[in-house]
This record gives sequence, structure tokens and C-alpha cells, in this order.
Amino acid sequence: MTTLTHDHSESHSVPKGIKRWLFTTNHKDIGSLYLIFSLIMFLVGGGMAMVIRAELFQPGLQLVEPDFFNQMTTVHGLIMVFGAVMPAFTGLANWMVPMMIGAPDMALPRMNNWSFWILPFAFSILLMSLFMEGGGPNFGWTFYAPLSTTYSNDSTAFFVFAVHIMGISSIMGAINVIVTIVNLRAPGMTWMKLPLFVWTWLITAFLLIAVMPVLAGAVTMVLTDKYFGTSFFNAMGGGDPVMFQHIFWFFGHPEVYIMILPAFGIISSIVPTFSRKPLFGYASMVYATASIAFLSFIVWAHHMFTTGMPLAGELFFMYSTMLISVPTGVKVFNWVATMWRGSISFEIPMLFSIAFIVLFTIGGFSGLMLAITPADFQYHDTYFVVAHFHYVLVTGAVFSIMAAAYYWLPKWTGNMYHQGWAQAHFWLSLISVNVLFFPMHFVGLAGMPRRIPDYALQFADFNAIISIGGFAFGLSQLLFVWVVIKCIKGGEKATSRVWEGAQGLEWEVPSPAPYHTFETPPVIK
Repeated sequence: MTTLTHDHSESHSVPKGIKRWLFTTNHKDIGSLYLIFSLIMFLVGGGMAMVIRAELFQPGLQLVEPDFFNQMTTVHGLIMVFGAVMPAFTGLANWMVPMMIGAPDMALPRMNNWSFWILPFAFSILLMSLFMEGGGPNFGWTFYAPLSTTYSNDSTAFFVFAVHIMGISSIMGAINVIVTIVNLRAPGMTWMKLPLFVWTWLITAFLLIAVMPVLAGAVTMVLTDKYFGTSFFNAMGGGDPVMFQHIFWFFGHPEVYIMILPAFGIISSIVPTFSRKPLFGYASMVYATASIAFLSFIVWAHHMFTTGMPLAGELFFMYSTMLISVPTGVKVFNWVATMWRGSISFEIPMLFSIAFIVLFTIGGFSGLMLAITPADFQYHDTYFVVAHFHYVLVTGAVFSIMAAAYYWLPKWTGNMYHQGWAQAHFWLSLISVNVLFFPMHFVGLAGMPRRIPDYALQFADFNAIISIGGFAFGLSQLLFVWVVIKCIKGGEKATSRVWEGAQGLEWEVPSPAPYHTFETPPVIK
């Protein structure tokens, strides 16, 4: 039971004009900025994916030079990971975490403003490098040495600078989330009463603080190898190019979970609401999230089975990778158990959540296949791997972000969105995303390598189908933009609870949520 008091006096009037957005320290404004920025980056990165799929529509070199193709694959990956998925989750955290725990705002509001406003500069630097002499980064988003050192073009310094700024932004955002959750919970909001979205973000924030400095170290070593004559990754100078992979993936594998743990929190909020039942196994979900975070640090070299590791190393990383599927499986079973015999209604957020559960599980199973060391020698660096991580990151992370947007948009704007357009967006996305990524499993198993602008004739038909799915998926996201803009402009007024069966502090405040949510902290009974 929750009792709330609201002070709706205009003593804290909402600032107006451009200054509101430039200097804001309000968590809702900053959350909105993150979300708008991530949507723009999602469309930019998606445009690059369209270039990739247009080139691969037919065998042979059609539209772009191989070097520009490599720039597109590299910058597409960097933008989708650091510019679309991570800022979207940070925006959701900014908007929802203070409301969910009964806090007046984020704990460090000025730092919150700064952590957002350095991001557009980072991505401007990255995108501008594409127009420099010699072109932008062309060595894959994993920037393996020596491709990123000995053989890279002169814009590498700008790429390194951009990655550093993104990392600083992530660390500041993570510190803010931790301090807010630890210090600003409402009276009576004990640890095991926290909504799961808050739990998953708390654990994600610790992951970010742990691994972002590792990425900073990796890009700094790339910088000094290229411009200052060091030999960290150069065998001729006593370095080791494989060491780069160890350092990168020690960051890179926890990073994958940074992009999926908040998604687990979102789905754990939505499924109980539309099943009209409490979440099954709340405590086990919390412990499973913590287990995944811990295990994510001891599986990194499963990306490196073909680098000539000792057999003992390959066995260790094979078994630890299989182990991480256990807490992930716990989550899937708990979501299914929550829906079991519930009074389910299939609103748009629930449709995206069910699609997430099914398709993310497919991505998890293909990950288990990749974990089997001897089999990985066949799958490695083929389109099978591309299929695997896009099922995890598109039908996983991106679908969860869309589910969250449809779930909380009426709370943010005070308006209901158009159900028909939202339904069309869901079904078009669901069908096209599977036409896009599912056939990649087959061309990968047949031996088609990834990151190539040309391919053997036997893959032509499948690639044409994949590209058609890609264009359909890309175009259907314009529907999403349309739904969001229409909802912001107006529509049927939303009630404070919005969804029948919704539980939590954020549903106790009016819609749209007032500029200052809790003048006095709510008391949780």
C-alpha cells in the first residue's frame, strides 16, 4: 500500500525555451534528451545498415567501394551500441528510476546534465571522421589490432577521442544511478521491494564502472601504438596482437550484458502488468541478475576460441559460457510462469515483451551453439555469429526499448498513442526482423564470412531475401517515429494508472508526470 502527497503549486515553474534543455537538471528532461538522441542515432545507424544491405543485395560490387563498406560496418556497430541502445536505457533510467523509488530527482543533477551533453559531441566527432581524407574507422566496431593500429587510416585519433568521451558519459551516468538508488529511496522502500527495473539498472551501473576503464585502456594503447611508437600489439616490438583481443573482450562481454540487463528489468515490469499477476520468483530474478553480472567477467575468451588458446583455457571458457545460460534461463521461466494462468491482455507493450521472450531465447540458444568450442571453429566469423548477436541486440535490447516506450509513453506525455499505428509497427517489425536475421543462420552455417562486400554466387538468393527484410524493418521504424510524434502532440488523455493492473509508484502520480514528482517522499507501507 502506498500513500502519496503531491504539491502542485507553481513555486517550481517549468523553465521555457532552449535554456530549459541546455541547462536542465531535471531528470525527466534529461531522460527525454537521452531518448530523443538515441532515436536519432538509431535512425542514423539504421541508414548505415541499409547501405550494407543494399550492397549485399546481389553478389559483386554494386554501390560502394570495399573500404567504404568497411567504414559502414564499423560505424554502424559503434553507433548502435554506444549511440542507440546504451543512451536509450540511460534515458529510461533517468525518467523512471527516481519515480519508481520515490526520489525527487537524480542525486547528482548537474553531472546528469553534463553526462548527456558530451554525447552529441562524441558522435559528431565519430561521424565527421567519415568525411576526412582517407575516410572514417574501417576496422570493425571491435577495432582489432593491427587493423586499428598498423593498417588504419589517419582518422583513428578522432575515433579514439570519441570513444573516450562516450566512456566518460557512461561512467558519470552509472555513478549517478548508483548514488540515487542507494541514497534517495523513499521511506519503507527496502532493497527487496525495489522494482526489478531499478535492480537491473543498479547492477548494470556497477558493470559500467568496472568495464568502461578497460575500454579506455584499450583505445589508449591503440592510440599510442599508432602515433607514438609503442608496441603493445606489435609483435615486432615485443607486443602481442592477441593481447588486444583479451583486453577488448574483457570489456566487450560484460558490455553485452550492459545492453541486456535493463531489458530484463523492462520485461519484468511489463509482463506482470498485462498478466494481472505479481512477478513469479522476484528474489530469484534479483539473484539471477547478479549472477549474470558476475559470470559475464569470466567468459570473455569465448570470442577467441580460434586464436590458439591452450586446451584448458578453451574448456574453461566453454563451460563458464554454458553456465551463464542458467540464470538467463531462470528469467525466461519466471516470465513464462508469470503469464501462466494469468488474465493476459495483448496491448502493444505486452506484444513486444512476448516477442522479446521468444526471439531473445532464440538468440540465447544460438549463443549456446557458439559456446561449444569445436563447433565454434565452423561458426566463427560467419553470418551465423551476425544472426546470433542481432537476435540478442535487436529482438532483445531494441524490442525491449520499444516495449518500454509504448508502456511509459502515456505516463510521459499524458496522451494515449494511436493503437492501430502501433499495432502496424509491431507486426511489420516482427515479421521483417525475422526475414532479415533468421536466414543469416543458414548462410553462416554454409560458410559465408561476415564483414565482406562481395560473396560467392550460392548465397545470392538468401542475401536478396535478407536485404528485403532489412529494408522492410528499417522502413517500419519510421512508423514508430510517427506514433511517438503524434502521441507527444496530442491524443486521448491518459489516466494516472494508464494500464489496468499496473503496480508501482510511477502509476500513482498524474499523467503526464508533473515536472517535480515528489515534493515530499511517499511512504511505502
